[in-house]
Parts: sequence; structure tokens; C-alpha cells
Amino acid sequence: MRAIGIILAGGNSHRMRELSGKRAIAAMPVAGSYRAIDFALSNMSNSHIQKVGVFTQYNARSINEHLSSSKWWDFGRKQGGLFVFTPAVTRENSFWYRGTADAIYQNLSFLKNSHEPYVVITSGDCIYKMDYNKLLEFHIERKADITVVCREMPEGEDHQRFGMIKMNEEYQIEDFDEKPIIAKANTISCGIYVIRRRQLIELIEKSAKEDRHDFVKDILIRYKNVKRIFGYKIHDYWRNIATVESYYRTNMDFLNLDIRNYFFNEYPDIYSKVDDLCPAKYNVGANVRNSLIASGCIINGTVENSILFKKVFVGNNCYIKNSIILNDVYIGDNCHIENCIVESRDTIKANSRHVSQEDIGIVIEQNERFVL
Repeated sequence: MRAIGIILAGGNSHRMRELSGKRAIAAMPVAGSYRAIDFALSNMSNSHIQKVGVFTQYNARSINEHLSSSKWWDFGRKQGGLFVFTPAVTRENSFWYRGTADAIYQNLSFLKNSHEPYVVITSGDCIYKMDYNKLLEFHIERKADITVVCREMPEGEDHQRFGMIKMNEEYQIEDFDEKPIIAKANTISCGIYVIRRRQLIELIEKSAKEDRHDFVKDILIRYKNVKRIFGYKIHDYWRNIATVESYYRTNMDFLNLDIRNYFFNEYPDIYSKVDDLCPAKYNVGANVRNSLIASGCIINGTVENSILFKKVFVGNNCYIKNSIILNDVYIGDNCHIENCIVESRDTIKANSRHVSQEDIGIVIEQNERFVL
């Protein structure tokens, strides 16, 4: 593909509450055995983008460890490959990334040293499958300066989290309102863009000179009446996991057989770093219904409508329902966990009860064995 990829994976959100205390949102576990960034990386690989830069910043240790080898996404190559960029102190700059545009500006040499004519920019906290070749074809056909991937607003979603787009009949964007209090349209930006490489360099350098640092506000919205900016509408599954509620709902979506088949049984595949773990073990007395159980788990109790990530131990007479148990959690005997997310590396003491009646509960025991 005639494009390089940029994945913005350095973000944090207070709406993730305690879950973002250990890791960046792009490193959040998804669907039992994956991380959120795996979906963007897999889309890049499946679209034959051979050179990808990942920009990390907040709590980068976990995601850097996950990306320590690029072979899992087929980026272990002599030409191109996977590049991970974190903020660095230089003679000219001592700032952290002050925004998405500034993140690109501080690593502008990545763009200048490339030769591909186009750039695909995406965030690392969205769950979806997409062929970026079709997006690029649309971009070239419309002779667009910038193309923004968008979709109709799902029922019940909080529109204040997204940029709202208004397009004409030719899909040219007429209005772009970032995270409005009152929505004037029902089409949201998915945070995926394609732009010509040289034009991106020009816009980023101009924004930096004017002390502007945000890609959406200082480029897309500012130039919406100057540049030819089009919207590419998608209709397939797409979710952003930047809130506790959306993260919980997205994981629970994978209990739906159709969604699991869409992501994991239909071409193209989703790839992730593979751990050498034994299959899940179900001991006598285990009772599992409509749940995803990852490798390395040992189940003794009852698990219903839940997702258990890698290396979870469930003790005798436990009852887990409508919950997400993250990696390497030990749950003692006679525990009851319902409507909760249990943080990784926790040890839940025997006879504990964690049941949330209204909001999604987050369980964090202060007895962590190792933080990652």
C-alpha cells in the first residue's frame, strides 16, 4: 500500500477511572487475549502498510513491552517495520506531547524520512476491522486533502465524547464540531484519517509555528472551509473504549457469537502477542456458561456471562457473573463477583463479595504481586 501508518497510543482518560492507573488506554486488554492496539496494528498489517509508527506517552511501559517484538503483526522486515516513539528531551525541545499534532511534530523526521505518498492516522483505543486500501481509494477518487472515517451515532452513546460531522450529498464535510454539548448531527468521527504525507508535514509545521498542538481542533476544524475534507462512512462494528462503560460493553459484545466470528473467524485476522500458556482447565465442580475463558485459567467455581483473561484462578464455590476479570487474578474460595471489572494481578481474598448494583464496579485489591 502506498501509505505509512501512524497510531496515536499515548492517551489517558479520566473516564477510565482506576483502570488507566497502570496502563495507557491502547494497552487495555480486550476479548480475553488481545490488547486494544492489536486491532489497529492488525488493520495496518492486513492493508499491507509496511511501515508503522506508534506514538506512546502516558504509562507507556505496558504497551512498550507488548510491542517489544514486531513479528506478531508481520512487521519484522528489512524495509519498513514497526517503530515506537516516546517523548524525548532534545536540545530543541523538552516538552511532553502537548497534543496529537505536537506528537507528530516531535517525530516529524519519521515522515520526512519516508517515501510513501500518503499517511493513515488512527488511534489505538478503538476496536474495529478495516481495509485502509478502500479508504485510500475513496480519498484519491474524491481528490480530497483529508479524509475522515465516520459512522452513524449508535443509540445511547454519549455524543460529547466524539467529534460530530455534517456532510453534504457528495460526502464533503461542511461542519465539524469537536465534543459538543448539544449535537447538531448524528455522524461521529472515528478518529481515522488519511492525508498526503507532504501536506501533513506542511500543516504540522505551520501549526507548530503558531503554537497549536491538536490535530482535530487546529487542523481539521480550522481548515474545514479551506481544504477539501471528506467523510468516509463505515457501517461495520466500531467501538471506542475510552470510558469504563464503553470498555465493559465492548468486551461483553464478544460474548455474541456473530461478533466473535466477525473478528476471529472471518478474513482478515486479528493478531496479538502470543504467550506460551496451557489451555484453560476446568476442574470437577466447574460450571461455565456463555463466557470467554483465556489460556492459563483454572476454573473451580461458576462463571456466567463473563470474560476471564489469561492466568485467572477461580476458587471453589465462587460465583462470577456479568464481570470482566483481567490477567493473572487469583480469586479465593466462596467469592461472589457480579457486574464488576477486576484489575490485573489482584488477589481476591476468600469469602469476598463484590456486587455492583448500578455502575460498573472496579475491584482493586491493595495486594498486587506485580504491576504490568
